Formats: sequence, C-alpha cells, structure tokens
Amino acid sequence: MIASMTGYAVMSKEIAHGSLTLELRSVNNRYLDIQFRLPDEFRLLEPAMRELLNTQLKRGKIDCRLTFMPYAKVDLPQQLNEPLLSRLIELNNTVKSALSDAKSLTVADILSWPDILKSDMASTPALHEACMELLQATLNEFIATRVREGEKLKNTLLERLRQLRQLTTALSPRIPMLLANFQEKLITRLQEAKIDGNDDRLRQELILFASKIDIDEELSRLQTHLDEVEHALLKGGCVGKRLDFLMQELNREANTLGSKSVDIEVSKISVELKILIEQMREQVQNIE
Repeated sequence: MIASMTGYAVMSKEIAHGSLTLELRSVNNRYLDIQFRLPDEFRLLEPAMRELLNTQLKRGKIDCRLTFMPYAKVDLPQQLNEPLLSRLIELNNTVKSALSDAKSLTVADILSWPDILKSDMASTPALHEACMELLQATLNEFIATRVREGEKLKNTLLERLRQLRQLTTALSPRIPMLLANFQEKLITRLQEAKIDGNDDRLRQELILFASKIDIDEELSRLQTHLDEVEHALLKGGCVGKRLDFLMQELNREANTLGSKSVDIEVSKISVELKILIEQMREQVQNIE
C-alpha cells in the first residue's frame, strides 16, 4: 500500500499512578526524523520507543509526545537525582573556594532545586510494558491514518496519470500533419519564386524541418516514465523517492517538447503536461 508522510493519532491508557497519553504526528521529510517530548521520569524509555518507531516507519518528520497525569492524592515514589546532586556539591565547593564568605547550599536549597527529586516509577517493568503497549497501539492507528491518506494520494496521481496519457496521445498525430502543412506551404513559396518543386532544396528543407519537430524520442521516454510511475503506484511500499525522481524525468521531457514546438497546439499541450506534472510532484512530496 501507498502511505502518506502526513499522519496523526492519539491514545490514552490508565496505569496504577495515573493516566498516560501518547500523541504521534508527522509531516513530510526526506528522511526519518523522530523528535520526542517525554516527561523527565520517562526519559529512560526513549531508546526503546525510538527503536520501535524505526522498525515501522521509513520517512517523515515524526513528533512523539507522551504526557502523564497523576491521580489526585497519590504519592509517587521518589529518589534523589544523584548525578545532579553530585554536580551541585561540586559547584558549591568551587564557589566557596573562589568566595570565602559565600554561604553553602542548604538541604532546603538542594531539595527545592529543579529535577533534584525524580520518580522511580519509570524504571518498573510494568510501566515500561504499559508505555510500549500504548506506543504500539497508537502507532497502529497512526500508520492506518497514513495509509488512508496514501490511498487518496494514489488515486489522485492515477487520475493525473490518465490525463497525461491523453495529452501524449493527442501529440502523435499532429507531427505528420505539421509536416504536410509545411510541405504544402514550401511548395507554394517555391512555385511563387518559380523554382522547381522537385528541387533538392525542397527535400533538404523538409528533412531539416522534420528533424526539428521530431518528438518521437521524447514521447517514447514520456511513455516509459508514465509506465514506471503507474507500476510504482500499483506496487506500493516506500516509493516516494522513486516517484520524486520520475517526476523530474517527466518534467525534463515536457520541457524538451516545449522547446521543439512550432505549433500553438503542441505548445498548449506541453504547458498542460508541465502543469499536471507539477501537481503530481507536489502530491508525491507527501508519499513515504
């Protein structure tokens, strides 16, 4: 299936000490970029959460936010943040060495220091399991929203693809017609100048003009690229980068068609091709 890089999901879970809420949202990005916003007491879970997201997501800028709402009147087990305590003691001694009359930190100062007390609840296996279960459930819904959006993008791109095929089909018959019109005009001018219509110059001019307006190669490459786009869309999977490359190739061929145009209708079709390709390129930017 085709998945969009745009998605959103949020779920909650009740645990022993309160309520956990996990929110996932994403936008398009060239690579997988995961940002976490976790309460301090849950920071230990970030590596496991990142590993889980890495195994199931390929591209996109992912914002993962976990919030914890403790129940009222529930005393959470707490312990001193020993690394921070050691750092405070070290800084206290440094200041006292520089300023002999400086006062030492009191117990009250230390206990009121931000993050000096932390809950050890995040270290319990039960909480770890609850958080990972919540993440997996939220991730399942998150992926489902991206797949639903991806199917919409797929259908839109297939419709644009159908329109592109119609335009390229309309181009092919115009080239022989343009060549016939040019030959007729050239013969008329030669006759007005009293020059033999079978003159070698007539054949040379026709060959030169035919070479100038020949777009068979461009049409053939366009058709090949359109087939590849359709194949990628129907195959599914992580095809965003491949589709983006194919959009560049399609645009290159459309530009070449425009540069070879000597007919207003061919010019119009070339412009329509480029408009449709640009619309597709914008949609492809959101595909994983």
